[in-house]
Amino acid sequence: MLRYGFFYGPGTGTLSPAMIDQLRHRRVPVIGDGGGTWSFIHTEDAASATLAALERGRTGSIYNIVDDHPAPVKDWLPALAELLGAKPPRHIPAWLGRLLAGEHMVAMMTEVRGASNGKAKRELGWLPAHASWRDGFADAARQPTSQRSAA
Repeated sequence: MLRYGFFYGPGTGTLSPAMIDQLRHRRVPVIGDGGGTWSFIHTEDAASATLAALERGRTGSIYNIVDDHPAPVKDWLPALAELLGAKPPRHIPAWLGRLLAGEHMVAMMTEVRGASNGKAKRELGWLPAHASWRDGFADAARQPTSQRSAA
């Protein structure tokens, strides 16, 4: 079984025109302490890991398919905004986040934990081409808008 991190790259919502617009208009705040740690994966790395798992994975094994650098929301969200030339995201308290975005989003922003890809690297011989979300976001953001999804 493969457990993927948050997808980004062509055909995903992380760098879609709609998400970029939301970030540029400061409509995606850091909720609470922003301590929720997210693990990301570029769609091309997800594809290469899937192939490696089909070829070398052990039946019944679970592999986390993520990059090498899990990051708290308080780090990656402002970095993404800066990359896009947007102002830093606003910060709102968790209680307000619950009213505006719901309990699930507050948990994602404050409690979720990152994952390790160590087992996938060891057992599948897989390495992500985009080892860090920072480099991967920058690569994906440089693609022409026509190559990004509108989803």
